[in-house]
This record gives sequence, C-alpha cells and structure tokens, in this order.
Amino acid sequence: MNTDKIIVPLDVSSLEDAIALIDQLPQVSFWKVGLELFVSSGPEILTQLKQRQKLIFLDLKFHDIPNTVAGACRSAAKYGVDLITIHATAGKVALKAAQNAIIEGANAANQPIPNLIAITLLTSLNYRELAFDLNITLKLPEYALKMALLAQDCGLAGAVCSPQEVEQLRQTCGDDFLLVCPGVRPSWAEKGDQQRSFTPSQALKAGADYLVIGRPITASEDPRAALQRICQEIS
Repeated sequence: MNTDKIIVPLDVSSLEDAIALIDQLPQVSFWKVGLELFVSSGPEILTQLKQRQKLIFLDLKFHDIPNTVAGACRSAAKYGVDLITIHATAGKVALKAAQNAIIEGANAANQPIPNLIAITLLTSLNYRELAFDLNITLKLPEYALKMALLAQDCGLAGAVCSPQEVEQLRQTCGDDFLLVCPGVRPSWAEKGDQQRSFTPSQALKAGADYLVIGRPITASEDPRAALQRICQEIS
C-alpha cells in the first residue's frame, strides 16, 4: 500500500486518541497536526510522531502581524516538522518575515528547514461566500492564484489550495512549487463541509503533490480498509 501522497489529519482532541489512530494506521507516513490537537495537547504529539519516523504537517495557519508570525514560525521550525502553514492574507511583509524566521529557527535548532506554505482560501468557502461575505470581487480561481503567486514571490515553498484550483496553480507556478490539497473526497465519501472537492485521482491528475484526506479515513468504521481503498483508486 503506497500512501506517499496522502496526509492524514489527526483531528482529535487528545494525545491518547491521536496515538491510538497513529498506531492503528502504521502504514501512513505523513500526518497533519492542526489547531484542535496542538492547542489541547501541545507539542508532545510532534515528539511522538518523530519517534515513529513520521513526516509532520504542522497546520496552525498562522495569521497575525509580521513580528508575531515571525516569532511563531521561528519557534515552530525548531520542532523539526516538514510543513508549516500561514495565511497568504497576512500580507507580503508577514510572509517574508515568516519565511526568514523559518530558516533562522531551523538553523538555530540544527533541524532541516521546513517548507512554509500559504493558505490561499479555505476549502470550506465557496464562490458566494467569497463575494458576498468577504466582499472580494475577484472570481474564486483568480483569487486563489493571486494568493499563490504572492506566496511564491515572497519565497515560500508552496501553497494550500482546493483541488479545483490546483491545475491552474500548477501551470502558472511551475513544477517546483509545492501544492497541498485538502477538500479531497473519494466518490463514495460524504463531502461534509468541503465546498470545492475532487476525488483523489482527479486531484493528483490536476497536479497536486499531496492530498489531505481526513474523515473518509478517520471517521470510517474501518480506517485501514478505507485507506487501502483510496490507495487502490490512485495506484
């Protein structure tokens, strides 16, 4: 079972539940630690993942003034994680400060430099919400591309985007720009709160480097079987 392209979120509220899920799916090599688990349990989950030689996506979606996001990124880089997220809407100054701080923090802790990637637009938002709730006049694909290009211009390694925008971003930003896609749902799974989703095969074909697939696996009665079914579909 090849799971190299799949990142599984640890969307649980306790360290014990997270470790149980990790041990239930030993074949998963890349795990996402988000706000809920990190706030409830702190960095111990990162230690547990590193002890198991797993790749770590620290998805805290930093969004603040430049000095604050720089400090957060400098600290996060010391954990030895592989991916860290920041909202592109933090702006150019903050993005550049965060990228510089990632390098400083990793070097100070003698850790590999994590890839800092920018959130273009949350996959829970749709065209109507972008226009009417956020008052952004750009069409959604154009807005996502603009955020990705901003991140690339600031020296970030890549972006997070929905699979529906990934083909355009890949064509414009090039092959070396890392594209991570949440909002990926197998045809047999419920979409939930994901507004702009593709199947795993569609997302990879469009140009995604990694697929973040959570509830179709973790909320399944048999997570291992669900993961195997997804791997078979994309093999």
